[in-house]
Amino acid sequence: MATILITGTSKGIGMATALEFGRAGHTVHATMRNPAAAPELAQIAQKEGLSITVSAMDVDADASVADGIAAIVRSSGPIDVLVNNAGVERRGTTEELPLADVRAVMETNFFGALRCIRAVMPEMRIRQRGCIINVTSISGRLSSSPLGAYAASKHALEALTEALAQEAKMFNVRVAIVEPGIIDTAMAQRIGEVPDKSNYPHDRRMAGLFAAALKHPTSPTLVGQKIREIADGDSWQLRYPVGPDAAPFLQWRASMTDEQWVNWGSVDDAAWYEAVQRDFGMDARLPQ
Repeated sequence: MATILITGTSKGIGMATALEFGRAGHTVHATMRNPAAAPELAQIAQKEGLSITVSAMDVDADASVADGIAAIVRSSGPIDVLVNNAGVERRGTTEELPLADVRAVMETNFFGALRCIRAVMPEMRIRQRGCIINVTSISGRLSSSPLGAYAASKHALEALTEALAQEAKMFNVRVAIVEPGIIDTAMAQRIGEVPDKSNYPHDRRMAGLFAAALKHPTSPTLVGQKIREIADGDSWQLRYPVGPDAAPFLQWRASMTDEQWVNWGSVDDAAWYEAVQRDFGMDARLPQ
């Protein structure tokens, strides 16, 4: 059995992944910013007798990551698998989203993962074993308003991971990217809420798209299962789209030129909603 470190486990994909590994018999270190505010994972682990230890770690802070991972290594030995799952979203157009929100997204989604990678990679390199799994999103491969800042952070993490995979393979360390589609998480539900007023229609469109997708929800457990499958396996495959809509969305984007993609996002509301209905069978219109 392996020692697993998972970030961002207070809910959603992170919690589901921690439980998936714990129920498979692995030793799991589940981190989150404030464990006292999110006791559910620890309660389930205790009830089921799982080897899951919940601890505080803020991936936005150098010292918190360094101290947190050092404490885990002291208690359980070297980390075999790192799952960078911690992430935040902010929605808003390029003009309207406050710069502080853009920085917050990049700090957690990109720099947070980088901090954790740099903390575990030296030991993995020396031991010539290990696995690093970075959870991005299909937004790491395509970008749509009003999630430009979120997509930018995921694009950046995908680019970093491609480079890391080349470096790490020389030392027998596997690296993978997991790209969920629209999964039934608190983050997705927030995006599906009726937005504040904007000078652009894209915020309301995206909310409608998420709300329509969540009428047929995909459990975070599906992503957790895929992450454990990657960690427990021996494949060197780099990217794994996860969820029933992940590959179709990526194929849809790949079928268009860049100019067609831009045009799709800039048509009027009637044409946009009609395209979503035609291509995905979803009515993305929100109640007025």
